[in-house]
Amino acid sequence: MKRRTFLTTGVTMAAAAPLASPAIAQGKIQWNLPTAFPKNAPGVGTNVTTFAEKVAAMSDGRLTFTVYGGGELVPPFAVEDAVQSGNAPAGHGPTYYAAGKNPALHWFTAVPFGMTAGEQVAWLRWGGGQEIWDDIYAQRGLKPFYSGNSGTQSAGWFKNEINSVADLQGLNMRIAGLGGEVFRKLGVNAVLMPPPEIFQSLQSGAIDAAEWVGPMLDQAFGLQKITKLCYLPALTEPGAGLAVVFNKDAWDELPADLRAICENAAAAAALENHAQFDFFNAQAMASLREDGVDFRQFPEDVIGAARVAWGEVQEELTAANEDVARVRESYDTYLANAQDYAAAMTLPMLAGRG
Repeated sequence: MKRRTFLTTGVTMAAAAPLASPAIAQGKIQWNLPTAFPKNAPGVGTNVTTFAEKVAAMSDGRLTFTVYGGGELVPPFAVEDAVQSGNAPAGHGPTYYAAGKNPALHWFTAVPFGMTAGEQVAWLRWGGGQEIWDDIYAQRGLKPFYSGNSGTQSAGWFKNEINSVADLQGLNMRIAGLGGEVFRKLGVNAVLMPPPEIFQSLQSGAIDAAEWVGPMLDQAFGLQKITKLCYLPALTEPGAGLAVVFNKDAWDELPADLRAICENAAAAAALENHAQFDFFNAQAMASLREDGVDFRQFPEDVIGAARVAWGEVQEELTAANEDVARVRESYDTYLANAQDYAAAMTLPMLAGRG
């Protein structure tokens, strides 16, 4: 990659002073930060604005970001392209929106029957996940940081009941990530569309079902106004991670203290994001129930068929891509330990809590 200079663009320099330290240490850096989501969308959009606010506060205004919602500066699914090309020094979204570049990116957002939000953080921090993520992204001149997670998502809003796998045949459904690949094997026409298009597409009949996020965001987007039938949980998306991704040249040009501020702001935004989803999802679910929404679980044959389909999908991807094989080995190693722990501790605790 041709090295670019980012700190000479959008930088307001402080007035010179006697015995001045380097100019950039006195200056103020302003960078654009596009996100794949509407910037005011609860959870997903507010995650990046929280990150930007924390960086500005911790740096005392030395580094500020102007956040652009999906489509305002670049298309929602082109955020990482803009960062890779240097048209934006940083971007925000789920890594699987760029999985066309490398299917291994799915593992840093969500995989079917995979890790919860907390388990994903543990794997990234102590299980070697961040090192693999850094290496894969370095291939494209990027530097990623985990910034949040939706927690377990809803499986989707459906216009008709799903009583067996047969009811999925020919269904047009908005669904993202590897969950879409799993449902394709079950006969679904999986469609990926930007978030702002979901409501209109479901309302018009262009799609028969929509998987978006969970109660808080689904309610905010008004999906309950179209159908009152919602299936959960999304076993194909047990926790979807968010990321702030920097152009590596831009990242390397930042002073060490500003890099540390960005890294810690992402971690702080992630913690706040986890709590936001937990708190407001619970409130939204109660509100949706009062509004007449019928929450159901998929029948066992659908879950079983999805598990078989996931086995086929991951084997196909592993055989075709070395990065998938590498990240999967690390991911699955920790997941096995996490499952054993959850079975002994978390699941009995939840069952006992009632």
